[in-house]
Amino acid sequence: MATKSKECLTGKELLKAVKENDSLSKRELAKECGYYTAGKGGKPRVNLAEFYDALLSAKGIQLDPEKNKDGRGREASYTVTVHKNGQIVIGSAYTSEMGLQPGDEFQIKMGYKHIRLVKSGEEDAEE
Repeated sequence: MATKSKECLTGKELLKAVKENDSLSKRELAKECGYYTAGKGGKPRVNLAEFYDALLSAKGIQLDPEKNKDGRGREASYTVTVHKNGQIVIGSAYTSEMGLQPGDEFQIKMGYKHIRLVKSGEEDAEE
C-alpha cells in the first residue's frame, strides 16, 4: 500500500518552492514539494497530476471538470433531436436541474411550432 511521505505544499508555500527550485525537473520539483508516495519496495512514485492541480489552485485557477456535466462527460446543450421512431428524449441533466422525480406527470400543450410541458396540477399557475 502506498503512503504519503511528507506534507504536500500548497498556496504561497508551493509557489515559493517552485520559484526557488526552477532548475529541477518537473518530477524532481513535484517530489521536492511533497507530491509523491512510497510505492512498492519504498521506491517513490511522483503524483504530477495532483502537483499540477495544486499549482493551478495556488495561482488562483480553479478547474472543475464536474461542473455543468450530466454524468456522462457531456454538457447539457438544451437542444434535442427527434429520433427515427418519432420520440424526443429529455435527459437526466434537465430533469434533475428542474428537481423532477420519477412518477411526476405532465400535460402536453401543443402550440403552432412548439410543445409545452406543464406539470400536472400546476396549469392554473401558468395560465
